[in-house]
Amino acid sequence: MSKTEIEKKATQFAEHFQALKKEIGKVVVGQHEAVELLLLSLFSKGHSVLVGVPGLAKTLLVKTVSEALNLSFNRIQFTPDLMPGDITGTEIIDEDETGHKHFKFIKGPIFSNLILADEINRTPPKTQAALLEAMQESRVTVAGKTYNLEAPFFVLATQNPIEQEGTYPLPEAQLDRFMFNLWLDYPSYDEEIEIVSRTTSSQKTTVEPVLNAADILEYQQLIREVSVPDSVTRYVVDLVTKTRPNSDRATEMVKKYISWGAGPRASQNLIIASKALALSEGRFFVNEKDVQKLAVPTLRHRVVVNYSAEAENISLLNIINTLL
Repeated sequence: MSKTEIEKKATQFAEHFQALKKEIGKVVVGQHEAVELLLLSLFSKGHSVLVGVPGLAKTLLVKTVSEALNLSFNRIQFTPDLMPGDITGTEIIDEDETGHKHFKFIKGPIFSNLILADEINRTPPKTQAALLEAMQESRVTVAGKTYNLEAPFFVLATQNPIEQEGTYPLPEAQLDRFMFNLWLDYPSYDEEIEIVSRTTSSQKTTVEPVLNAADILEYQQLIREVSVPDSVTRYVVDLVTKTRPNSDRATEMVKKYISWGAGPRASQNLIIASKALALSEGRFFVNEKDVQKLAVPTLRHRVVVNYSAEAENISLLNIINTLL
């Protein structure tokens, strides 16, 4: 690809990225950072976990993104009695016209481009594992047979930070499979007025598709081609290594307040997400500012603070910002 073609593609992606945010903004009021990170994760072939109280338009957000990208969408409500087969699908005995019986596979809701895994911490570990396998492998196995999931495939899992009784929190090793941890805050006063005005009137907003599946797959590949200077790669690895309390590079603050640091997958995700961010701004190269902007959502669910941090009211956000 020539330099002219690269510049043209970068500009084209930046224009489409802004158009996507504009279309989503027709329906979703505010939450600009969450929308941007959600799109960056999708174009980076990553998945995200979204933490927020009920009623902050999580379902509406993902449904609107699917409409703007012209992709199929399914919402799975996780409950304590949900079984793996309820997600992946199951085999049933079917009878044809001749009376011959055979097994027929009925696809589950996981067979969609965009999946909203609502309150993933409400369901037992074996059901969580079925979803996480699909995320990692882009395929599911039922009754010894493997079925590939259609690309692009993106999962947004939500967790309610308020109610913890009767839940099955995702272990750190499983949380590590998510590229970003996104926090959805309450809307501002003016934004809430706009939300109430929009949702209590008879007016309906139509979201126009900006891209399709083929375009997304092309951009996902293009993002991999974005240039990353060696200095930025070292900066990322140095940052992630510093979160590990047993590392020689760890600061005194990390050694005192962190019990478990981020692994190599954090470095990988931080680089690829930074590439997507650079391309969304029309650049075909990554700089340290891209890394700094994405460090918190990439590291927040991969670093575990200890009791000393909780006792002294030291937040993980403060520690990450100190490392930056």
